[in-house]
Amino acid sequence: MHFEHRSQPLLPRRLFVRRLLRYGLFSFLVIIFSMLIGMAGYHFLAHLGWLDAYLNAAMILTGMGPVNPMESAGAKIFSGIYAIYSGVIFLSVVALMFTPIAHRFLHIFHLEGDKKK
Repeated sequence: MHFEHRSQPLLPRRLFVRRLLRYGLFSFLVIIFSMLIGMAGYHFLAHLGWLDAYLNAAMILTGMGPVNPMESAGAKIFSGIYAIYSGVIFLSVVALMFTPIAHRFLHIFHLEGDKKK
């Protein structure tokens, strides 16, 4: 996704809001994809029903921890890998959502710095 260079003018508010929505939508899709991975893993490897698989995936993805105990070795390995993946995805999604805002602040600071020269 393209950002304006510091020598270019500040993006108009309407286009900035559109950029925020686009990044928010992409972040939402990453979360949905991650939930589907977790649900499939808990359903097929831990032999949980779809509702319990959803609950476990949501709890792990948000950093709360698992709800159901994992009985098999495969389920425990998946649960550990999914927990690590979820930690990385959480940080990535937060960074992705704040990227347009951080860029806009930095762009404003550069524009103000250029005016003082």
